[in-house]
Amino acid sequence: MTTFAIVDLETTGNSASKGDRIIEIGIVVMNEEGSVVEEFSSLVYPEREIPPFITSLTGIEDEDVLEAPLFSEIAEDIYPLFQNGYIVAHNIEFDLSFLNDELARCGYQPLHNPIIDTVEFSRIMLPTSPTYKLGQLADHLNMGHDRPHRALSDAQVTADLLAYLLKELKSLPERTLVHLLKVESKLKSDLRPFIQLNIDQKRYGQITDPDIDIRHGISVRKQTNLRTTAPINLPSFESWKKDVYEGENGLKSLLDNFENRQGQQEMTTNVHEAFEQDKHAVIEAGAGTGKSVAYLLTASYHALQHDSRVVITTHTTSLQKQLLEDEIPKVERMFPRPIKAVLYKGKSHYISLVHFHYELENSYQDNYDVALTKAMILVWLTTTRTGDVDEIQLPSNGRQFWHKVSAEQSSKSVQLGYVDDSFYQWAQQKALHADLVITNHALFCMDIMKEESILPEYDRVVIDEAHHLESVSSRYFGVRMNYKEIQRHLTQFGEIFHKSVYRQWPLQREFHQYLERGQYAIDEAKEELSHLSRFIYQNVKKQKNLKGKSDVGRIQLVLKPEEMPSFMTTAKEMSYRFLASLQKLSHEMSKIEEQLRGLLSLKEDEGVPILLTRLHTHRELCQTIRSQLIHYFDFVREGEVKWVEIEGEGAANSIYLFSEPFDIARLLNQRLFQVKKSVILTSATLATDHSFTYIRDTLGLIDDERTLEVNIPSPYNYKNQVQLMVPNDFPNVKEDPDAFIEAISEAIYSVAEVTRGRMLVLFTSYDMLRKTYHLLRDFIDPEEFMIFAQGISSGSRDRLKKNFQAFDQAILLGTSSFWEGVDIPGDDLSCLMMVRLPFQPPDQPVQSIRNERMKKEGKNSFMEKSLPHAIIRFKQGFGRLIRSNKDRGIVFICDTRLMEARYGKYFLSSLPDVPVSYKSTRQLINQIEDWL
Repeated sequence: MTTFAIVDLETTGNSASKGDRIIEIGIVVMNEEGSVVEEFSSLVYPEREIPPFITSLTGIEDEDVLEAPLFSEIAEDIYPLFQNGYIVAHNIEFDLSFLNDELARCGYQPLHNPIIDTVEFSRIMLPTSPTYKLGQLADHLNMGHDRPHRALSDAQVTADLLAYLLKELKSLPERTLVHLLKVESKLKSDLRPFIQLNIDQKRYGQITDPDIDIRHGISVRKQTNLRTTAPINLPSFESWKKDVYEGENGLKSLLDNFENRQGQQEMTTNVHEAFEQDKHAVIEAGAGTGKSVAYLLTASYHALQHDSRVVITTHTTSLQKQLLEDEIPKVERMFPRPIKAVLYKGKSHYISLVHFHYELENSYQDNYDVALTKAMILVWLTTTRTGDVDEIQLPSNGRQFWHKVSAEQSSKSVQLGYVDDSFYQWAQQKALHADLVITNHALFCMDIMKEESILPEYDRVVIDEAHHLESVSSRYFGVRMNYKEIQRHLTQFGEIFHKSVYRQWPLQREFHQYLERGQYAIDEAKEELSHLSRFIYQNVKKQKNLKGKSDVGRIQLVLKPEEMPSFMTTAKEMSYRFLASLQKLSHEMSKIEEQLRGLLSLKEDEGVPILLTRLHTHRELCQTIRSQLIHYFDFVREGEVKWVEIEGEGAANSIYLFSEPFDIARLLNQRLFQVKKSVILTSATLATDHSFTYIRDTLGLIDDERTLEVNIPSPYNYKNQVQLMVPNDFPNVKEDPDAFIEAISEAIYSVAEVTRGRMLVLFTSYDMLRKTYHLLRDFIDPEEFMIFAQGISSGSRDRLKKNFQAFDQAILLGTSSFWEGVDIPGDDLSCLMMVRLPFQPPDQPVQSIRNERMKKEGKNSFMEKSLPHAIIRFKQGFGRLIRSNKDRGIVFICDTRLMEARYGKYFLSSLPDVPVSYKSTRQLINQIEDWL
């Protein structure tokens, strides 16, 4: 009978090889039925001090282990527990290295048992879990975990987790298990016996799962049939709306704490009026209005009543998730049939089953990350309804593999005798039958930019988070290229020239010459790209007076061909050399395509059409890179700004090329507002100085007769919930930037002491954020406050937010993306600090060119562009603090311009009515203490 020795260790640090030692050991011995046979637990004297960080994590202090045995004294009790069974741990490499190190010290042979790593096993069996930390997994699976970071408790939870994962493995379809065997040998865990046993049981028990389909040889969750629905008659809008907001079976029947908000009703009416009268609308709805429910009600009513499709586009994935999982299920209860709402994304998000099956059949060359990625995808396919990569937590190099198997690889223009009837096609079908299509600004802008539409046909659209539309559309009407991305494409192209890919077919000798020439062309292209990138990098680096920095700290240089003719000429020539090798590469791909088409007629192998589509996709991509680079270096277009960014401290060829149209308003007017019957722009921040002039001018919404303007204030009681404070004793940032950063750091620490952390500090400059972070780290004890900083602490924005919320006393420093879209409700956030008013630096490329242009046209670029843009950012930042009617907090603004500059009043008048204090830092801190 199989036994498992599940072990967990607490240690003085991360590395046995650097002298760290075990301070506690817990072992649970379990049989394959899941019953615990034996337990062992002991503190261990480590013969060295326990660091404070480990004590704060585990609660184990030096005094606790003074009387504990040495490891050598318990080794003879421990060693037999591992005999003849599996060793299991959550991150086994860590525990096993410490165990074997201690055993060797005591004269025992190292343990070479079969192993199971429950981190890896969890990644495979729970591919959509947001985290794989033991404590968070235990919470997620409702497993009791009384004493996290204590060895026996962690071992007991790991035992429960193992039993759960083995049960999940048993429930997988036979076909999935068979495919898992193909990658099992590359994994850390010895899972083969369990997979094989389950295959045998499935095979001989003839168990089938009614929810599973076999597509392209892979088990996938059965797709629900698209419901065809007959048009329905709804009551008149006014009577229906009255029932929804005031009736006993309306929203109050679904929500315990439902409040009938006047602003929400007003917005529902406004959107309906715009839809019915074919008008556009600009609606600012303050925090707490309930705007998403308001527009969803109207959009759903219109879609069902008229049997037509409404598109809803958002900037953030978190809002899309909220709409689909929280809001739409509520809203659809107000209608006689369910609402058909789908989330629709670009091709690269969806998996192609044809291409994934091809990769499964060629698993012999996989490295560890690819094997793990395949295993995770196999299990995920048995549960996903969407096939969307955003659902799954891929390992670090898993994204590289995903590019090979995404629907991007399936080309429409190549008819190859197979149908890739998988998730992208299903998403298209669902979108065609949907009432509401939810998408993101990126795909929405790509759709209005391209001649060939991506989204299904629609006449009415709600653009939520509409203050982002300008920046996103600028990106999609311009060029964005970078060295790393092109190098990644070239590496991926290289795989098509490996001889091993074609080993099963009888190909002529000249075919191998194409492969060799293709590989040579790739090497040449990589080299030419490196030369070009290094040349650009060095020229940007040696420019004098380069002040421009992007919000992530990259150095920027605006390209002005007339001022730098020799640089532009050389860069253009070098780009041509790169493009020539790209052209050779494309030529060799065409030759291989011709040869493969000969095999296609023989119906030799399903791998042939796969390779043909990949070659076609690669050649299209070569063409795209070519046309973008020619556009970038060849054409000087009126109304377009081009610039280069480099990583100041990064590799000497890490460059980014950008271009954007100067006048996005004209393009949006032509392609969106003149074409669609009704466009609703909404956000909590659209007005500046109580006017929508700025946002309308920026987005090209110039038709006054067809446009409704509505401003709905927030229902929150800001007067009692917020105190706005501005210190009057900060050094002048321009005269003495170092003193200003010191003052910021001291203020952060002093305020944090009063608010017990729970602070979000917003910067406009990444450079200033970095300097402040390092200064804070010098004098703040991590046991007092944990400090997280965007771009310095590892992890995405959401990961940083979660880490911040996980600690009682924490400070989070953020730039650009933290000014909005970050929700930290309740007691997790007590203070929001803004270091500077969020003006775009005047030396940023688009801004500097725009200022020059507006000056020539006799316009005031500061009043007409810079100031309104900063006010909208300011309102977004302010909105991070109060996310419910119970929140209270401080907004601390370290920029005296708010009180002393002529334009400061415009910022203050854009906020709700809040008490403002302008005093010394010490007085303000005393005031915070009293108020909180």
